[in-house]
Amino acid sequence: MKRTLIIGASGGIGAALARGCRARGDDVVTLSRSADGFEITDEAAVARHLDALEGTFDLILVATGALEIDGAEPEKTIKAVTARAMMDQFAVNALGPALVLRHAAELLPRDRRAVLAVLSARVGSICDNRIGGWVSYRSAKAAVNQIVHTTSIELSRTHKQSICVALHPGTVATPFTQKYLGRHPSVLPAEAAENLLQVVEQLSPAETGQFFDWARKAVPW
Repeated sequence: MKRTLIIGASGGIGAALARGCRARGDDVVTLSRSADGFEITDEAAVARHLDALEGTFDLILVATGALEIDGAEPEKTIKAVTARAMMDQFAVNALGPALVLRHAAELLPRDRRAVLAVLSARVGSICDNRIGGWVSYRSAKAAVNQIVHTTSIELSRTHKQSICVALHPGTVATPFTQKYLGRHPSVLPAEAAENLLQVVEQLSPAETGQFFDWARKAVPW
């Protein structure tokens, strides 16, 4: 039986991932702000919760994130950027995952394959940005991609079979994306979770440090 840790398990994708892993027979541990008081931007809270976990995990999925924070919608242009909105985006979408990944070495086994995956977004790709806008969200997701890539390098030195990747789940029909669903094709959380779990199952240690979408296609940085 595999042990799985899902962080952000109260969200639409996180909850679906937990259900999908349990359906596969995994021993699933979940953490979320609403159920456990796991505040991902609070360094002390992250350390307290993760240090309390026993043993290691074959799969860790960081499914936290936010598109709108305190009513601040994605900017249509650089002229709409505010310091508060950008800092909030970096706190939730970049700093939070970084605080989790800080503990990755203690949470992953050294003697077998293990996957650490962080949900990112295609709009975080610098190469793929052709229309501009969404400056704060894009930048925070680009930052978390760098954090994941850096962590993968450091983990590979001590955890030879580890796989640390960023994953783009596609546009998922959740409250997170409700206002923007008309712009892109979307899937339900259960389908998105199944797609992501299939990608995770197929990854090899040689692919650590990369960025994949829900169909296992590499996303350019």
